[in-house]
Amino acid sequence: MSHADFLKAPFDAPTHLPDLDPSSADRFYNRELSWLGFNWRVLQEAENQHVPLLERLRFLSISADNLDEFYTVRVAGLRELARAGNVTPGIDGLSPAEQLKLIDENARDLMYTQQRVLGELHREMEAQDITILQLDDLTDDDRVFLKDFFLSQVFAVLSPLAIDPAHPFPFIPNTGYALALQLQRKRDKRNLQALLPIPAQIDRFISIPSAKGHRFLPLEALLVLNISGLFPGYELKGHFEFRVLRDSDLEVEDEAEDLVREFEVALKRRKRGQVVRINISAGAPQKLKSVVMAELGVGDEELIEIDGMIGVDDLSELVLDERPDLLWPSFKPRVPERVTDFEGDMFAAIRQKDMLLHHPYETFDMVVRFLQQAARDPNVVAIKQTLYRTSKLSPIVEALCEAAEDGKSVTALVELKARFDEAANIRQSRRLERAGAHVVYGFIDLKNHAKISTVVRREGSELVTYTHYGTGNYHPITARIYTDLSLFTCDAKLGRDATKVFNYLSGYAPPENLSNLSISPTNLKTRLLEMIAAEAEHARAGRPAEIWAKMNSLIEKEIIDALYAASQDGVKISLVVRGICGLRPGIKGLSENIRVKSIVGRFLEHSRIVCFGNGHGLPHKKAKVFISSADWMSRNLNRRVETLVEITNGTVKAQIVSQIMAANLADVTQSWVMAPDGSFNRPPVDEGTFEFNCHRFFMENPSLSGRGSAGASDVPKLTHTKNEPPKPN
Repeated sequence: MSHADFLKAPFDAPTHLPDLDPSSADRFYNRELSWLGFNWRVLQEAENQHVPLLERLRFLSISADNLDEFYTVRVAGLRELARAGNVTPGIDGLSPAEQLKLIDENARDLMYTQQRVLGELHREMEAQDITILQLDDLTDDDRVFLKDFFLSQVFAVLSPLAIDPAHPFPFIPNTGYALALQLQRKRDKRNLQALLPIPAQIDRFISIPSAKGHRFLPLEALLVLNISGLFPGYELKGHFEFRVLRDSDLEVEDEAEDLVREFEVALKRRKRGQVVRINISAGAPQKLKSVVMAELGVGDEELIEIDGMIGVDDLSELVLDERPDLLWPSFKPRVPERVTDFEGDMFAAIRQKDMLLHHPYETFDMVVRFLQQAARDPNVVAIKQTLYRTSKLSPIVEALCEAAEDGKSVTALVELKARFDEAANIRQSRRLERAGAHVVYGFIDLKNHAKISTVVRREGSELVTYTHYGTGNYHPITARIYTDLSLFTCDAKLGRDATKVFNYLSGYAPPENLSNLSISPTNLKTRLLEMIAAEAEHARAGRPAEIWAKMNSLIEKEIIDALYAASQDGVKISLVVRGICGLRPGIKGLSENIRVKSIVGRFLEHSRIVCFGNGHGLPHKKAKVFISSADWMSRNLNRRVETLVEITNGTVKAQIVSQIMAANLADVTQSWVMAPDGSFNRPPVDEGTFEFNCHRFFMENPSLSGRGSAGASDVPKLTHTKNEPPKPN
């Protein structure tokens, strides 16, 4: 398949699904199965021989961590509905109980496959002198080292716990890992059941000195080796490992008088949530297993026996910096040439022209510098900032505190409901308040997911607003691996739009007369539906009609139906959807003009983009182009504050359409194409054809707006001979 054929494949080959009724719920693919499909794609990268060995191990770890979160949030919610007798179907027609059955079958297969892949990676790692040892592999010298390590580094942290009427079964927190022990006293053969929680504060893998390579022993094996020291006078008769996952979704009272305090209480409740899954090691003594299951209140449906390693996500510890030969080649994000031309002055660079940075290829340090420069600039009078997720020691929060302490007006919109970052955000808000910033928490019933920052600067007799709109979080660490977009502008209209959104979040004043911005939950979805309908009208009138869009998830019913209708009118629709996709592409009479692909590779695709041909097809300078913080999900379009920013600057539009989107659509090496049945497959490649990799392209080619007129403006060609990559002008 050539790249050109790949781009248009579903348009030329619509599929009949004999059992699918296009007017029924069958036209939607199940959200949960689609998410599991994404995690299968992540896992399959762990088998991809084109990926460096330790990066493959990282993919395996990520797939396990993803699955844990899926259980603690999505599966937990479905089980709660099913146990309450709720039979309301999702948009795909499946009830909670029906979904749970399909999830259980799929997820068990996924976990068993993780173990198989781990076995394959073990063998390849051993060939590279990286070994995970078992107790039988230890030498006498190893045992001497491990005894000293246990006494000096581990023993004081352990809490061995007997299980009897005087010692009730202890609480095991979410993701808690423990050994269940069957012991027998040597002098009178009296049996004792006990638990040994495995402390999360100690690394899972212990590095053992070696003359060659790297040798590791799992912590649980070290504990088994030292049971006699923890239970003197007893011998070990049987044991198993187990790991618990609990319901981790938060419920907050609508009328909470103090939102921060209510969230602090809710976080404590999360740790004690109902068990939704327990993984235990295979071969567990039946009586001991029954005791643990009864005490945790779990049945066979929550129990998964693993013949292999429990807690696969901990394998990330073995992605060793000391072995760069087994990692991705080093990559240093670029500083945009325009910023360098102005000697690092962000305001001067932005004044010259709107600038779009493509992270991580252009460094996120520019966003940090923007706020640090604002904090130290005596001409800056005010800063407003949204914070959804950020790092623990955030330089952005540091800059905001510095600005507030310097007497500038600083307003921080902190979202307490950012899942799994609630506690960190509470800490950041307390810190900002102590520095003198105005901290606002937005709405109880809406999450703020918009990514906006404004800096108001006095320039002569005027106040000029510099604005940053982002597609991702203000998180310097994740910005190294997430692909996102940052728009910097001093356009007065975009500055006023941003100020109106801040006023909405801080004062409940619905924004009116927005110029270049649409927001949810007020008009973002309406704007998308209008633009899709307009493209359909172009198609009916015989004009070129095309939509390109990129997002993480697509599951919103009205949006999907609008895309189906546009497809039937002749609009060519190309979607890059990393994760969940409830739309079925390539079905004759329904979606034959829609194609969907997913890109899974070195970087996590996170940017949200939508382009409408506007009667001219794509790419075209008269296209309508937007960047957004929102995925096309009901929660984003109906229950969150999100932004959809129209791009009017010609250079930035060209960068998005002819560089970023064109390269994403041209990618082959990291792409998976969605079939009408919801499955994803790698596209076949003709022998001798250059396999285009969009991540490599972006690493090698600077972005257009960061370079000005010297940028790469041509659309990457989609067919090439072997070893002939696309090259920008």
